[in-house]
Amino acid sequence: MFTARLADQFLLFVVPLVVYQTTQSVSLSGLAYAVETLPRVLFYPVCGVLADRYAPLRLMQVSQIGRALICVLGLIGFSLFGGLGWVVGVSALCGLLTTQGFMAREVMLPQIFAHARFEKVQSISQSVNQTSIVAGPLLAASLFAISDWQTVVVIAAILFVCAEISMMIWRRANRTPIVATDDRNASWIVPFKTAFSHLVYLPGLKRVIALTASVNLIFGVTLATSAAMVTGLYAQSEEHYALLQTVGAVFTIVVLMMAGASRLSIGMIGLVSFSGVLIGGIVTAISPDYWLYMVGFAIVLGFDGMFNIYIRTVRQKIIPAKDYGKTTGVIILFNNLTQPLAGVLVGLTTSVAQTGGLILGLCIVTALGGLLLSLPRLFARTTG
Repeated sequence: MFTARLADQFLLFVVPLVVYQTTQSVSLSGLAYAVETLPRVLFYPVCGVLADRYAPLRLMQVSQIGRALICVLGLIGFSLFGGLGWVVGVSALCGLLTTQGFMAREVMLPQIFAHARFEKVQSISQSVNQTSIVAGPLLAASLFAISDWQTVVVIAAILFVCAEISMMIWRRANRTPIVATDDRNASWIVPFKTAFSHLVYLPGLKRVIALTASVNLIFGVTLATSAAMVTGLYAQSEEHYALLQTVGAVFTIVVLMMAGASRLSIGMIGLVSFSGVLIGGIVTAISPDYWLYMVGFAIVLGFDGMFNIYIRTVRQKIIPAKDYGKTTGVIILFNNLTQPLAGVLVGLTTSVAQTGGLILGLCIVTALGGLLLSLPRLFARTTG
């Protein structure tokens, strides 16, 4: 997981930076972010069905080897034809297989750690993920400083291969049964009907989806504008952009470890993390310089990671195990549609100076949405 996520971070780091440096356009940088993230989001329901129908380990293998091949083919295409589309295309296509690997891992974790406290499992999983985010931008920026983006993509391909080798070694030492829960020959309509039925009728799912979508709106606009804000508005170097990502990831690890070690209820984890993302978004919107912006950015990333513990634990408690992949895939589609939407909204801005107002406006919308979603529960407690 660490090695594959490290390679993902290489690709996520290089796309907005290359696009902005080449075009000097914050709107094109935002649109590139939308193009990069939209395929990942739209593919979640299909990946969820596949994760229930096929052996998750085999899907992980396809994901990792496939991403390595896409990196190689993308570089060959760039060397023959040139153009920025190749770096965006490589990241977008790899994103589809990243989604497949993510869904396979989501199905695997409850089977591997069936008797563990799931909040702690998710805390450790998120910490590994964030450790890769610490190392990724730092290593990618170092490579970018001495070479070009093509080198970053080559190293990403090598890391994907290393991830596959690591998983093969792990499987030799761990024989926990990991099985598909659905008939692979059944109709494709049935799992989607089941997933949407759970979405409508299982108590609590719609509220959690709406809260997550609002958090992802702030998270998405923060990521979509970070390269332009640092290198454009604050006139800092690529190294400062890598430092921003690294500080954010380190803070996220600290928050995740504290959440995993604490005895906070899952509801309190949700409340604290939602509030933290809001506060971080407001700080990034009003920051007059790079250093205060870094503080807000770190808060957004840190508490978004904590919110992921909340959402994944709640999902695992509500959704039946046999339908976990297909239902989670559909839920994540709705959760994450706001991330490419954030990229599109950034694309509508005419200058980097307008991004602060956009972020502040989205924070206000998110705060109002969170309040409205919480009122029925508060009213029920009061009347009860």
